[in-house]
Amino acid sequence: MSIIVAILVFGAIVLFHEYGHFIVARKNGIIVDEFMIGFGPKIVGFKRGDTTYSIRILPLGGACMMRGEDEDDPDAPPEPGSFNSKSVWARMAVIFAGPFFNFIMAFVCAAIILSISGYTSGGILEVQEDSPAAEAGLESGDVITKVDSTRVVTFSDFSMYVALSSGKDLDVTYERGGEKYETTITPELTDDGVYRIGIVGGVVVKPGPLGVLGMSFHEVGANIRLVYRSLELMISGKVSKNDISGPVGMFQIIGESYSEAAQYGAVAVILTISNLILLLSANLGVMNLLPIPALDGGRLVFLVIEAIRGKPVPREMEGRVHFIGFVCLMILMVLIMYNDFARIFGF
Repeated sequence: MSIIVAILVFGAIVLFHEYGHFIVARKNGIIVDEFMIGFGPKIVGFKRGDTTYSIRILPLGGACMMRGEDEDDPDAPPEPGSFNSKSVWARMAVIFAGPFFNFIMAFVCAAIILSISGYTSGGILEVQEDSPAAEAGLESGDVITKVDSTRVVTFSDFSMYVALSSGKDLDVTYERGGEKYETTITPELTDDGVYRIGIVGGVVVKPGPLGVLGMSFHEVGANIRLVYRSLELMISGKVSKNDISGPVGMFQIIGESYSEAAQYGAVAVILTISNLILLLSANLGVMNLLPIPALDGGRLVFLVIEAIRGKPVPREMEGRVHFIGFVCLMILMVLIMYNDFARIFGF
């Protein structure tokens, strides 16, 4: 059952991403030749109008194949209804829609979580003895409001900031009895390989409808910042290969999380799956907007150049760049999948 849940979760995220491209393309009069979920041989499919809808055997992605999108003949006039027959602004909207729909999906999941369980503020419930927090003077009842230059809205904001701190000194601002104080704390690496300062938080706040909307925006933004911070750590070499997961690793995490949550009932499952979709959907949205050839962000770069120049970059050159980017991404994907299998099976 956990494998089925993992496939459904991953498929839903990809489906919503590709649907963003699809619906905006259709609104702009672009013909979509095929809308597919998964890659490889077709399992099932049907055609309605100009579009073939299909599900394929490998649930590792999907595509919205628009007519003429990869046309590389510079002398051929764009076919009516093709991607390249539309204005540069319409094409930008179509490309951006996929990642934007992922952010919408993340927002909806955040709203579900907040409506059911609320959120935990920066209030401290307990300070462990002889911990970095105790040595810095923090006490139970204090409320953390800022770390370095980052405002702390939820306790998870602070916990994640500490976990990704790499052990550097943190300037922490907190309130006690209506007064504001500042201190410096150096996180310590615990036995489980995570940086912590030795506090327990969890002052639950149940927001009203407007509060849910506002906090949902905050949660999506926090997850986007988390992705960028994780990328910084990867580039700087502060994250080991064992901390990086690809699709296979994500399937394992989703399956294990579902199995654990299922022991506590339907509400726990809803919260766990919503939280996973929130994180993964925000992650997919950010990653697709990176200016990497073959990704949505790479295509947007060429469209921005076209808007500035007033004419497109030669399609043959753009196609070559995207092809090289695609090959590099596939090589990286194979390496990450190998890393996933090596970590799971211990070889």
